[in-house]
Amino acid sequence: MSRKRTTLRYMPACILGFAGAVSFSTGSAATVISEALYDATGTDNGAVFVELFGTPGTVLDGLLLEGVNGGDGGVYRTVALSGTIPEDGVFVIADDSGDGTSLVGDANLVVDVDFQNGPDSIVLRDASGVLDALGYGDFSGALFAGEGSAAADPASGSSLARRNPLLDTDDNLADFMVLDIPTPGAVPVSAVPLPPALALFLSGVLGIWGISRPVRRSVRG
Repeated sequence: MSRKRTTLRYMPACILGFAGAVSFSTGSAATVISEALYDATGTDNGAVFVELFGTPGTVLDGLLLEGVNGGDGGVYRTVALSGTIPEDGVFVIADDSGDGTSLVGDANLVVDVDFQNGPDSIVLRDASGVLDALGYGDFSGALFAGEGSAAADPASGSSLARRNPLLDTDDNLADFMVLDIPTPGAVPVSAVPLPPALALFLSGVLGIWGISRPVRRSVRG
């Protein structure tokens, strides 16, 4: 299952131009794990990633990503984050190939982020505690550090992606789906909220436009 970007049709160019000119600066999304590819096809080196979604402008310095082993519950990897969530709300942490580069496109931070295959968990935390956590795989007899019930353990090359980055039910199984084709740096259009002023403007303009549109009637012979 892949996420698709929708296209707005039949909308006046002036409205689209105005919408494009307004930045996504009033979003209030909490920072969450929005997608993770931990088992790439072939070698994982430089090909895996973790994607975060949150309020644009959020400074990530001081946050940590932790890999928690499902076997003993121990933290086997700690990744210190740095940088700022960009205007689209999406921040991609890509695995380092070993020379400071990555095979993952749209990377905002390149570090060693090669987390283990399941059953394991990825935890996002700050100094005060856990912000979000994703557990994946069969935790029968294993130690779960995710939220609710574990998400699936996708086949190699597939990722786990949050169905809606603006919605966190604290249940990984309900919140995450498997993507056959990973999409680092992209989220569903429906997850990017319009600033309230823009939403009000568009609703008014669309209402006027709907009233003023001519009615086309077909004539049958």
